Amino acid sequence: MADPLDRKTQLARLGNALQDAAARADWDRLGEQARTLIPRLRALAAHGPWSAPERAVLERIRVQHDAAAASAANAARALEPRLEEMRANKDGWVAYAMFSETETGTTQE
Repeated sequence: MADPLDRKTQLARLGNALQDAAARADWDRLGEQARTLIPRLRALAAHGPWSAPERAVLERIRVQHDAAAASAANAARALEPRLEEMRANKDGWVAYAMFSETETGTTQE
């Protein structure tokens, strides 16, 4: 059976990794941390019942996960106006690209 202190430390690292990725706006890393969170928690849970200190860290992970999800949602909302602008101008960009390609005589073969 794993040492409870070791498991508590591992739990704290999981939550801190989520928090750090969100704070750095490292969305790729945050996605990876979020995808692996449940399998890692299950693996740690397989070592027996959670102690009271471990349950406290699990609650902190929940709070850190919620905060990270809110950060990602806020970043997505902040990008929405730019994405809308890009969608609105898509036809113009495509026409410009086609004109530029025929104007210079280059093709993508």
